[in-house]
Amino acid sequence: MEGKHPGNSDQITRDYFDSLLVEMRHLDGQKPDTTLELYGEKFKTPIMMAALSHLNNICDDGMVEMAKGAVLAGVVNWAGMGDKEELERITATGAKTIKIIKPYADNELIMERIAHAKECGVLAVGMDIDHAFNGKGEYDKVLGFDMAPKSHEEIRRFAEAADLPFVVKGVLSTQDAYKCLQAGVKGIVVSHHHGIMDYAIPPLRILPEIVKVVNGQIPVFVDCGIISGMDVFKALALGATAVSAGRVIMQPLGRSGAQGVKEQVEQMNEELKGVMARTGSRDLRHIDPSVIWHK
Repeated sequence: MEGKHPGNSDQITRDYFDSLLVEMRHLDGQKPDTTLELYGEKFKTPIMMAALSHLNNICDDGMVEMAKGAVLAGVVNWAGMGDKEELERITATGAKTIKIIKPYADNELIMERIAHAKECGVLAVGMDIDHAFNGKGEYDKVLGFDMAPKSHEEIRRFAEAADLPFVVKGVLSTQDAYKCLQAGVKGIVVSHHHGIMDYAIPPLRILPEIVKVVNGQIPVFVDCGIISGMDVFKALALGATAVSAGRVIMQPLGRSGAQGVKEQVEQMNEELKGVMARTGSRDLRHIDPSVIWHK
């Protein structure tokens, strides 16, 4: 760790991933099925796109290229901050997309973005609650827009207005998980937003506790630091419904556009299948958490 900040949450998260060991189980094994069923749709794998934003520096119309890659790979697409026209181009690709909206201080703007996402035919809509404050304890400002924390009652109103599955991203405590359930949320993303706060608990470390709170009532997604099929398997074994791949798809996206995204997802899914086959996990519903050991 010499030369690195010891509180770097991304490094802490990576170290936690690598501290988890996996037990092998070969007898009575079967070829694994990675099919994911989510919100009435079927997908080839539980590996999803992350809720990225502003990818034009990666490749031309990067968010749309990522969506095209999601279609080619048969996976869930997510979209972060962007204008209305971009979301229209994203959904025009046919990608089953979950649109994440910032916690704007202006609730009317949030309602407007929810309504537009519905018009675009998104699979689900939601909010990343972890952009409410900046690192100095003041309300955040993102690309000139003022942000503000939201109460669980406000989240309830957004979820009711959506009339679609409403997902909250940035859940990193059992307390927020409880409040999301109370608000009628239909999915949560366990995440520290790529190290938005130093010394943040790794998503996989708190995931089992959050899964207990949720108790199968809604899907639980995980992002932050997923770079391999083995990472995916560890998250699934600890209770995740599906995971998001973000930074790991950026280089392939920049190199080959949608085709690069497809190839990266397929490679990771092959790795996932390999681990599932060697742990007696015949499908996503039969991954036994007891295969995970801690160093």
